[in-house]
Amino acid sequence: MTEIFLIRHAQAEGNRYHMMQGHWDGGVTALGRRQIEDLAERFRGLPLDAVYASDLYRARLTAEAAARWQALPVTPVRALREINVGPWEGRFFGDLQWERPEEIRRFLQDPDHWSLEGAETYADVTARAYPALEAIAKRHEGQRVAVVSHGITIRCLLAQIQGISLAETKNLPISGNTAVTRLLWQDGRFLAEYINDDSHLREENRVSWRRAGDLRSEPMDLKRSRADYERCYTDAWLFAHGDLAGFAPEPYSDAAAGHQRVKPGSVLRFYNGEESAGLLDMDPLRGRHAGYGWISLLYLEPEYRGRGCGVQLLARAYSFFRAQGRRAIRLHVADDNETALAFYRREGFRQIGTESGGHGKILLMEKKLGVRDDA
Repeated sequence: MTEIFLIRHAQAEGNRYHMMQGHWDGGVTALGRRQIEDLAERFRGLPLDAVYASDLYRARLTAEAAARWQALPVTPVRALREINVGPWEGRFFGDLQWERPEEIRRFLQDPDHWSLEGAETYADVTARAYPALEAIAKRHEGQRVAVVSHGITIRCLLAQIQGISLAETKNLPISGNTAVTRLLWQDGRFLAEYINDDSHLREENRVSWRRAGDLRSEPMDLKRSRADYERCYTDAWLFAHGDLAGFAPEPYSDAAAGHQRVKPGSVLRFYNGEESAGLLDMDPLRGRHAGYGWISLLYLEPEYRGRGCGVQLLARAYSFFRAQGRRAIRLHVADDNETALAFYRREGFRQIGTESGGHGKILLMEKKLGVRDDA
């Protein structure tokens, strides 16, 4: 009998940023790294004979937690990758839900009828991943093995193991990050002893699903929407400084219009359905010589603050500047704006300088982009 611990990877950037990951090979978040430490503790004192993982970074890094105590190598297996979603790779859920709601519904709830040109189907994933898992089980007869894969891939594997049709796959949960499924291989078949167990995670390392939903974005037309931009900037200034002394919005809206002229898509308006949710203004020229991008304004409407939405705006900035080859993002925050400072620090920004402003000290904050252990 072979014992296999089938594990989903830790929280990755795509999970945190509400993106379609597929084969997009992003990094692992700070929370994901803490989850990996919890997973390592689960496997302390549990001898393993081998550790396998999808060859994508988020899976390989997670697998190192299981391998740690026996100093085992992690063997990469391409067939254990997540579903390839083709033209949806790296796209944001909110945008896709708005543009192609029926296709997103089928992807999540009717996988038997989901297909997309240039992408894999659930059946394709099963056809490559199940033989790979079976080969691992046969190779390690009588041994204990850890295998790290991905949400949809594990869902397809469990459907095959439990004799569930693709049409019924929607009834299987998507395993949580670092959740463990214990499989037993005997007499040429798998038995799932338990699935989706994340009892090793400390409470602070569990993902909170308290959020307003997946936000969509559209390039902002500053010719038609200048007054809206100025309203948002005025409200942001008032929230940050407590008064409007010495403030005039026109220079900021002029600058935003310039950003949009230089590179369309530099200024984005965010919506939850039809409802305005926020605004992001990125300067495509500032910092280009030094390899960093600049966020001029990140604004959430009052009713969307404190609901986990800000990270979706940051994610658009990461995507925007990564596409331009920038290695970091910078922005200014008032040193007494405790809410904003806590948010940016939580998202990995660090103070790299201090400047004087009309309302006191202004902190220069920076976040590195694309930092990975194998970079």
